[in-house]
Amino acid sequence: MKYQRRIAGWPIAILTLLYAMCAVAADRPTLKAGVFEPPRAAPELPLQASNGGKLSLASYRGKVVLLGFGFTSCPAVCPTTLAVLAQARKRLGAQGGQVQVVYVTVDPERDDAARMRAYLGAFDPTFVGGTGTPAQLASVRKDYGVMAERKPLGNSYSYAHSSSVYLIDRKGVLRGMMPYGQSPADYVHDIRVLLGE
Repeated sequence: MKYQRRIAGWPIAILTLLYAMCAVAADRPTLKAGVFEPPRAAPELPLQASNGGKLSLASYRGKVVLLGFGFTSCPAVCPTTLAVLAQARKRLGAQGGQVQVVYVTVDPERDDAARMRAYLGAFDPTFVGGTGTPAQLASVRKDYGVMAERKPLGNSYSYAHSSSVYLIDRKGVLRGMMPYGQSPADYVHDIRVLLGE
């Protein structure tokens, strides 16, 4: 009889546990960015950093990383994105120190480390650029599914490229992808969600 009572109590216990888990999930803040389901480890960036030395995502563990792709001669999309990221970091106040912006060039011919350092520093001195050989950069773009196409522009050239920003959490896990045109407030929201985990 006691054994039967124990078995009869199991369904209620399981239902209670499932309800509690659903309630916790419902209370969990959601990202405004498109999310990666399931989340996965962010591919490493075996590139040269604009601040000297080698670029490594592993060195930013404990911080939320915002990863973008562009180039210093970009006329509109890149400077707009970087300005938004700088505003978001500023709005975070002290929490801004727990955020690292990394911007990888799609234009290795023009964007060496010194040029990227000067360009990114105009937006925020903490921003770090990544550059390398065409093959290295192509490999990184492939890992992240980033498109970059060189196009003639008068006597020079430009690039059409993916403009989303990747959100990487403090454990180095790829969590979201913010499309171009989102506001600083959207970034602040998502960064705080990731910092709160």
